[in-house]
Amino acid sequence: MRLGVLDIGSNTVHLLIVDAHPGARPVAEASHKSVLRLMRYLDTDGSITEEGIVALVAAIGEAARIAKGSNLDEVLPMATSAIREATNGPEVIDLIERETGLTLQILSGEEEAKLTFLAVRRWYGWSAGNILLFDIGGGSLEIALGENEEADVALSLPLGAGRTTVGFLHDDPPTEAQQDALRRHARAVLSEAKTAFKGLPKPTHVVGSSKTIRSLARLAGSVVDGIGDDDRARLRRSQLDDWVPRLARIPAAARPELPGITTDRTFQIVAGGIVLSEAMATFGVRELDVSPWATREGVLLRYLDHLN
Repeated sequence: MRLGVLDIGSNTVHLLIVDAHPGARPVAEASHKSVLRLMRYLDTDGSITEEGIVALVAAIGEAARIAKGSNLDEVLPMATSAIREATNGPEVIDLIERETGLTLQILSGEEEAKLTFLAVRRWYGWSAGNILLFDIGGGSLEIALGENEEADVALSLPLGAGRTTVGFLHDDPPTEAQQDALRRHARAVLSEAKTAFKGLPKPTHVVGSSKTIRSLARLAGSVVDGIGDDDRARLRRSQLDDWVPRLARIPAAARPELPGITTDRTFQIVAGGIVLSEAMATFGVRELDVSPWATREGVLLRYLDHLN
């Protein structure tokens, strides 16, 4: 089958086209991405502005046209925190469906965490044991823990890289006071969330997923041999804490000169690094492996499982 996953996130509208069938690894064939940074278009009442709605509908419409011309067996459109939490989200969803003909699946934060956890479990296999997952999107941070394909605990916290940039890092580059304020806020939210994991077995394998974490790992992490042809990317908290203050002193426009930092993540990479550092510290994590699979792959795998 040729399938398309349309991921409407807080930062991008991303269409991933894959060849897949039940029991096989999905193979990416094409990708189309529009950078929106939807958090810029949120009004003071939490609604998406008219300018943001126009940009969003245009990006989704373009992806829908590409999908229609790609001879797909099925398109799986999903939306996450930016639309889910907008005060005018239902009206925006109705407009998108009228204008593009796509019926969106609106993932809850818990569903997003569980689907990402499923993808990570399939990537690393049963030998990984009890997996602790961190996934940093534009609007939210997902944390999940479990030893099966279904996470025992799956949480979504309002600590996404885009959201915290808009909320705390108002200058470019951000001041030390702004960074400290974000650290304190993240630490408080994470400390409260950690109580949900009380009494559960400690993780035997810690994994980070999402473009933000992959970017940070490419910049600050290290690579070791993996199984087969794939390298294994690792990121230590000490490496992260060494690089984030340096990143914060560089204007956003200059950061893409560094390895791993892309133009679509350059404005929010500092906030993402701060949130990840605080998450690792709160859960006592010294290093993590970086997964190439995340929510999009989880949506694909769940769809294929249901076909089976």
